[in-house]
Amino acid sequence: MAQIFDPVPDSEVSALLCCYVNATSQIQVARITNIPNWYFERVVFPGQRLVFEALPEALLEIHTGMMASAILSDSIPCERLYVIEETNDDRATSSDSPDNKTQKNSTPVAAVV
Repeated sequence: MAQIFDPVPDSEVSALLCCYVNATSQIQVARITNIPNWYFERVVFPGQRLVFEALPEALLEIHTGMMASAILSDSIPCERLYVIEETNDDRATSSDSPDNKTQKNSTPVAAVV
């Protein structure tokens, strides 16, 4: 998954695909500030799912409230937000259907751990 803005810094550790859902009725700001040379900040609307890449040691800060009075309401290790990527090929059965033999679809499908 490519992040066009603020890509994960190059390192020996591979990035994790993560997912956070704003389950509140308020707008939140999700921010990662503990990774040197990288800044990640996104607005997350109520009910919105934020899918992003981060290093395993990253800490996602969730700020909730009005613009002038937003407070840090949660800090979540990105390892807890890790999503397992699986392709349609992984889910296909070994049946003799023509679709399984002639067409290979590798569209990513996410499952939250």
